[in-house]
Amino acid sequence: ISRPNSIPESHEPAISKRHLILRTASIVSAIAILTQQYPVRRSSAEDSPPPKQAPLAVGNTRSWFQFYGDGFSIRVPPQFQDVTEPEDYNAGSALYGDKVIPKKYAARFASADGLEAISVVICSTNQLKITFLEAQDITDLGSLKEAAKIFVPGGATIYSARTIKIKEEEGFRTFYYYEFGDGVQHLALFATVNGGKAIVAGATAPQSKWDEDGVKLRSAAVSMTIL
Repeated sequence: ISRPNSIPESHEPAISKRHLILRTASIVSAIAILTQQYPVRRSSAEDSPPPKQAPLAVGNTRSWFQFYGDGFSIRVPPQFQDVTEPEDYNAGSALYGDKVIPKKYAARFASADGLEAISVVICSTNQLKITFLEAQDITDLGSLKEAAKIFVPGGATIYSARTIKIKEEEGFRTFYYYEFGDGVQHLALFATVNGGKAIVAGATAPQSKWDEDGVKLRSAAVSMTIL
């Protein structure tokens, strides 16, 4: 089966880099939005009350375009455009939770208006947690609660957090899922570890848009699979 590595020509980018930066973000820059542009008055994520475990509402994504990246695949919602630019793959450092890591955008897609975004970020796990051993599973970064310090910025309100196990050929792979925000910006984050690298899929939108498209965005984030 042929694996496409780009969106069909009819879906080619129609959004400029400047427009994307001003109106939306990848998961890394979206976290920066939460911590810098929209200060949250709550205490840090570590001190937030435990989130309630409600059913995770997701939709069927099988009819969506499937993007194949470096060691992963992810489903892209209809009308979303590939906005990855060459310099995005290694663009210095950015605040990611409470850690500073090199940005590496493995994929970036945005809605036509630029307000909603789906992104995949890949980074070495030793940049997230100092250890002499190479992480082989996301649990090596800590429990779901402990890893929230890495993936969720201080001050954000966690709406949902859970461990998800997905069956693969060689057994089960563990993912951590976090959904959080500040009432202005809303994010869903789906993370796992493979071969010493953290692979993180994220979906972000203003809260007003999330109320309408949250199921679609959440479904895109959790559609990520490891190849």
